[in-house]
Amino acid sequence: MRAIDEIIVHCTATPEGRNISVEDITRWHIDRGFTTIGYHYVVLLDGTIERGRPEEQVGAHCKGHNSRSIGVAYVGGCDKAMRPKDTRTVRQRASLRHLLKELKAKYPTASIHGHNEFAEKACPSFDVKKMIKEIRL
Repeated sequence: MRAIDEIIVHCTATPEGRNISVEDITRWHIDRGFTTIGYHYVVLLDGTIERGRPEEQVGAHCKGHNSRSIGVAYVGGCDKAMRPKDTRTVRQRASLRHLLKELKAKYPTASIHGHNEFAEKACPSFDVKKMIKEIRL
């Protein structure tokens, strides 16, 4: 297993309420030249957590950080006009908290970040540091 020192939270940058599957994201990423989906986990609108790329494989989600990180994305992140918005459903919020707690237990020295901490993007369209304080990770 590779050394993991970061967990990076993303959004799919899709409109609020639009149902997106891991298969959809995989197709988009392959079209961009990736070998498969770039994220390790995806949180669907109903809160279901689906696996993407295996944790053992380097992700393709955050330039300069992929070799040592786990990428987690939630479906959404934009309003109907495609402006950044925290669109997480109640179930997505609960599942994301649960998943981050599990990953932090598995990788206790890993820090948790929003993609926007490393790129000029709004992604994940909410304040990850504030969420971490609220759930005490």
